[in-house]
Amino acid sequence: MSRVLGEGWALPDLSDWNRAFFTSGALTLQRCQSCGRVQHPPEEVCTSCQGSGFDDFVSTGLGRVESVAVVHHPVHPALADRVPYAIVLVSVADAPGLLITGNVVGTAPEAVRIGDEVRVVFERATDPSNGQVFQIPQWEISG
Repeated sequence: MSRVLGEGWALPDLSDWNRAFFTSGALTLQRCQSCGRVQHPPEEVCTSCQGSGFDDFVSTGLGRVESVAVVHHPVHPALADRVPYAIVLVSVADAPGLLITGNVVGTAPEAVRIGDEVRVVFERATDPSNGQVFQIPQWEISG
């Protein structure tokens, strides 16, 4: 899959907290070892119990569109040839209460609806400065 926002668009800065999310090729989320809460974006402290021990939770990658916005005006000149595109909030099926922001691919932006069932897909990108391979989560309509 080509990059949704274009090959020249910035890649995420990797940290110990977000590396699995952006490189594993699976929807890998942060889970608190103390209370079991799955959270995103990853943090140094659990937003539920303030625990500081985490492990990886590998989701099925299924979800539901809870909110959608279709972007028609580029917020940056580099996005001028990418509009319109749909940005969604997805509730992750196996992580109750968790919403993840992302782009919808493979469907006309105006056709994306609240309630659409989605699945995670990954766009591959390589950082030209160091060869780091990214598998960036995006969403496609599944139902």
